[in-house]
Formats: sequence, structure tokens, C-alpha cells
Amino acid sequence: MFTYEDLAKATDNFSSTNLIGQGGFGYVHKGVLLDGTEVAIKQLKAGSRQGEREFQAELQTITRVHHRHLVSLLGYCITGSQRLLVYEFVPNNTLEFHLHEKGRPVMEWQKRMKIALGAAKGLSYLHEDCKPKTIHRDVKAANILIDNSYEAKLADFGLARCSLDTDTHVSTRIMGTFGYLSPEYASSGKLTDKSDVFSFGVVLLELITGRRPVDKSQPFADDDDSIVDWAKPMMIQALNDGNFDGLVDPRLGDNFDITEMTRMVACAAASVRYSAKRRPKMSQIVRAFEGNISLDDLTEEATPGHNTICSLDGSSDYSSIKYNEDMKKFEEMALDSQTFEISECSGVTTSDNGQNPSGSSSISDGQRTMQEIEPEERTDETVTRKQRSLGNTMSTATWV
Repeated sequence: MFTYEDLAKATDNFSSTNLIGQGGFGYVHKGVLLDGTEVAIKQLKAGSRQGEREFQAELQTITRVHHRHLVSLLGYCITGSQRLLVYEFVPNNTLEFHLHEKGRPVMEWQKRMKIALGAAKGLSYLHEDCKPKTIHRDVKAANILIDNSYEAKLADFGLARCSLDTDTHVSTRIMGTFGYLSPEYASSGKLTDKSDVFSFGVVLLELITGRRPVDKSQPFADDDDSIVDWAKPMMIQALNDGNFDGLVDPRLGDNFDITEMTRMVACAAASVRYSAKRRPKMSQIVRAFEGNISLDDLTEEATPGHNTICSLDGSSDYSSIKYNEDMKKFEEMALDSQTFEISECSGVTTSDNGQNPSGSSSISDGQRTMQEIEPEERTDETVTRKQRSLGNTMSTATWV
């Protein structure tokens, strides 16, 4: 635990020259501790109820999880109304910055693959090795930090929720980022680890295509509202005939490994299925990236050797049209609460008016919304489960 004086000294009294991030609920400063350790210090704005909730959720989550692909919490400070979190400093910005910032050099395929595998390992750890299971709830390119070796570190656990193994889902208010929300979560508030899998699939589509999930300045063809609807038919075609033209980021040209690209496209296609039960586990995605399972077996219920990838959502009772309708309703309800996220631990600066290096300038263009919308359905059983899981004493998880 740090004192406020320790952190003020580390940041030169929270000097604006050390400000590296800014959002609706606080500020992030780069600092240097007395022993020379570089840190990122997230300071929440006093009096913010959502900021207090995020502080407690992040502190509760990140103090018990330890993995090389998750950003490390070094300590915290609670002094009066002051709430500060101290993280390791990750020096090489975010995946969003490297993929989408104007004027940046093209990210090489090998780096994209390395980042995807690292992030997948971090999520797999949260879902399958933590007790209780942890659902991140805001997986996106802006929350994947990158070090100088292009190792990925998943960050921002302010929206994370815990789930017991006996829970079918956690019912919660809908909070996250447009373009990344899974259908079942966006429509009902029913949250599972498969909600994170869908969001990760969207990140994979960004790595494959070089495009943002939602981009009003560069609309997708045929009136598709999102990268998922636009990419699905092309992924089916590419996996059938091996031709990735039109799908892969044109800036890459032919500079990618065809086997690795096939694996990533297959993982993305399986992850963004509208049917949650037909999405793979994150551990399956890790094994697929590493070439340790057949790409046809990327669903829990798949029969070995039976091709399920190219069918995508043929049997799903949740359509693209229904998904887009739900997202439009959600967006309309949230537009009055345009509060933006803090990209902590890295050099990305975000602001209350949406001006940031990545160019996202509105909620509909991929910003997190803090509009709290009650789920359509919430039974006594699911509420009880939620209270029990969130109130459970958390043990320290092990490194893997």
C-alpha cells in the first residue's frame, strides 16, 4: 500500500507533463518510484460513484490474478476521498494504437500473431485457471497493452465480474464498448465467459483486417453495421477456398504466413458466432493458434473431425438483424451518457470529449459506455448467484 505523498513525489505532484491518460472517471500519470521502478498511477476523480465501483472491482480482481499476459497491480492508495491504483508501466502503447493510429507503420504479421496468442493466454487464465472464474467484460484492442517485445498484457479490470463454476451466467447491468458486445449480453445482460470470447473474436478481426469494429468514416459494404456482419461471409469463403483476398488487411500484402492466417480466421469465425454455446473456450483458441487441435473442433459440442467452422451460425436462433436491432436500442439508451474510458498503464491519452490518438470520437465508434441498463430478465436465482459470487472470499491464483 502506498501513501499519497509517495505517489505525488513519484509523479512530480501529478504534473501535467506526466499525464499519459485521461477519461471520465480519472487520470493516469506515469511515475518513477524511489527504487527507480516506472509505474502507471490511475487516480480516480473524487465523488465518482462509477469510479468507486470500478476501483473496488479492479482492486478485488487484479490483486488475486497473476499472469505474464495480465498487467500487474503493484499497489494502491486510499486516503480520504482519494483512490489510486499503481500498475506496472507498459511502455509500448496499445494494440489499438499500433493498428489504427494514423501515420503508424504497418504492424507486421508476426507481431499480430504474437499479440493474439498472448492475449488469448491471458483470457484463458482468467476463465479457466482462476477460482472463481473471472469475466473481463471489456475485451478490446484499447485494453491490450504491448511491451517492447510485443508481448500482450490485458488491462483494465474495472468492469470485471466473478462467476462460480455452478453459475450458468451472471446477470448484470450492460456495460462495455460498442462493436465488441456479445449478442446475449447486449440483449439481456446475461454475462458468461463466452461473452469475452465474442469480444476477443472482434479483436481478431481487427488484427486480420486492419479495420475498426465500427467505423462511421469508413462504412462496411452492403449496409453492414459492424465488422462481424461484414467479415462473416468472407471468412466462410476464405476457409473453404483458401483465398483471403478482400478479408486480410491490404497493407500486409502477401506478407503473412498462410497457415497462421487460416488459424486466426478460423478462431475469429468460431468466436463471433451469435450462439454463445457454439463458441470455443479460450483454451481451445490457444491450442488452435499453437496448432495442437484441429480447426474443425473449435466448439465444445463439436464431434471430432466434423467441420463446424464454416457453418458459423446456420443453426443459431439469434440473427444478424436481431443483433443489430438490439445494439441500436442499446446505443440510443446510452447516447445521453457519453463517458469515455481511461487507457491506463500506457501512453494513450483519452479525454472526456473523445479526442484521443486513436481517433475514436463518439460512443458509436468503439468507446465504452457507462450507461447502466437493467437486464430484460433477472430472476431471484441469478441475483442470488451474483451476490454470492461477488461476495465470495477470493484466493490468490497461481502463475502459469
